[in-house]
Amino acid sequence: MDAADEGELVRRVARGDRRAFDELYRRTAPWLEVRLRRRCADPDMVAEVLQDTYLTVWRAAGSFAGVPAARGGGAQGSAVGWLWTIAAHRLVDAFRRRARRARVPQVQLMPETAPAAEDEVMAARVGQELEQALLVLPPEVRAALRATVLDGLSMREASVLLGVPENTVKSRVRRARIVLREALS
Repeated sequence: MDAADEGELVRRVARGDRRAFDELYRRTAPWLEVRLRRRCADPDMVAEVLQDTYLTVWRAAGSFAGVPAARGGGAQGSAVGWLWTIAAHRLVDAFRRRARRARVPQVQLMPETAPAAEDEVMAARVGQELEQALLVLPPEVRAALRATVLDGLSMREASVLLGVPENTVKSRVRRARIVLREALS
């Protein structure tokens, strides 16, 4: 693995090689983080962009068009350039999301009123029932639901995260919703 250049690592990642992905991350993440920090002072945004970048690398490694160095191409440079291009686009997207959130007009909140005792009891009861219903779900179904609902991932992103086909994620989420609907009704 140490002898492989970054271009070869990306091509191995395209074939689903997790060790190659780990090695690519080990070699490039520190450099990429420094480069992103030069353009963004928010460490949370930099961490988010790094995560999005490597998720994209895992999903889109097959689109990498690097030429192996043995055939006269600069695969190392082009692989690193490809990686930086992805990160730069993700950073621009993150800045755009932040700008959109900043443009949302602030709504004056009404002074808080204390909820009725009945509402508090019902909320606690529903919360406990939901908690119990979630515990009944098999772990893989609960993980799919957590990834798509709580973490806000798309079905495709959840499938990459969980290492299962996208349709499997869809069926698990559907099954979870059916079980939860029955448990709470």
